[in-house]
Amino acid sequence: MAFVAGASRGIGRAIAVALARAGASVAVAARSVTEGKLPGTIHSVADAITSEGGVAVPVTCDVTSEASVDTAVATAVDQLGGIDVLVANAGVMWLAPTQDTPLARWELCLRVNLTGVFLVTRAVLPHVRARGSGSLIAITTTGVLMTDHGANAYWVSKAGVERYYRGLAAELRPHGIAVNCLAPSKVVMTEGALASGVRVPEDMVEEPHAMGRAAVYLAAQDGAGLTGTVQYSLELLERLDG
Repeated sequence: MAFVAGASRGIGRAIAVALARAGASVAVAARSVTEGKLPGTIHSVADAITSEGGVAVPVTCDVTSEASVDTAVATAVDQLGGIDVLVANAGVMWLAPTQDTPLARWELCLRVNLTGVFLVTRAVLPHVRARGSGSLIAITTTGVLMTDHGANAYWVSKAGVERYYRGLAAELRPHGIAVNCLAPSKVVMTEGALASGVRVPEDMVEEPHAMGRAAVYLAAQDGAGLTGTVQYSLELLERLDG
């Protein structure tokens, strides 16, 4: 079973659908229970999967709340069985420079994008370890490397995720668990990105299905395979297809 946090839209939705098409049962986890400012809910994604013959359950999950995360994981396990794969995708974006960043926005990015990854990872770990192998995947961004473009709360929070997962890979390799980060090579124009005012040239846009395919490959890894890395979707797919 795959637990996908932040699966109600965008990259998370694409990955949840791709994993289901590859044969996984999927816990579609997010805060979006009803339609809000952005389209997509856990129910619409789960329905899309089941309409294709896949297995999915919607699970309410707020990654900023330890209690919510623990309840979501317990619910997913109760309904679908043990967890083999985690995709930690839930995130918020704030791309303004330091002088234009309120403390509340800085703290929100760290709480959702970094602490949220820690909470869902910690919650699923006992279940993945009980299986004897598995794969943990955290979604990050090429912005971590773009220091010449300045700093912002989003890129800083994702840099923390990469360091966390690289170290976690060393901890979990003896337990047969792969731990990797996955970033889009270009910009996926998700609903959140559009709402944040992200605008890029057409040749810098990547379709979300590339992240889905890349995530399926990483989900099949274990501690004896690819682990402790940061992968970029299009480069990974090029190596696989080549």
